[in-house]
Amino acid sequence: MFQLANERVEKIKSEMQRYETKQSAIIPALYQVQEQYGWVSKEALDFLADLMEIPVAEIREVFTFYTMFNQKPTGKFHLQVCTNISCSMAGGRELTDYICKKLNVKPGDTTADGKFSVSKVECLGSCDTAPVMQNNFEYHENLNEAKIDQIIESLQKLN
Repeated sequence: MFQLANERVEKIKSEMQRYETKQSAIIPALYQVQEQYGWVSKEALDFLADLMEIPVAEIREVFTFYTMFNQKPTGKFHLQVCTNISCSMAGGRELTDYICKKLNVKPGDTTADGKFSVSKVECLGSCDTAPVMQNNFEYHENLNEAKIDQIIESLQKLN
């Protein structure tokens, strides 16, 4: 059975009171789940629907619309490469291919050791420093293959 830490439940309840409609608190609620578990499961969606008294379909619509919510477990280091227009024009798609080849995974997959996941995502809001990648919550900007190599090598050294 899905459970969310009490302090996270209280944060969600607080967010629901902050807005005119409960639906406005869906994104903060999804973040609470993802911060605790690293991804959002079907059971979590059901839990939020009950807690927020919102149809699960409404929560699922928000959850599946935004690429910032993980729909399956991710590796310890979730490398999210922006492939929106500015980053694509600056080589973001090619860098995604480079990362995947280096780690021997496809976009959306996790390495066999569970250390890295690679995802193509929509705009990370740093178009002037394209191409951009986010590792968990840390941004890496003005990327090229050499910088990618340095980032991955430093992460591989961490436990």
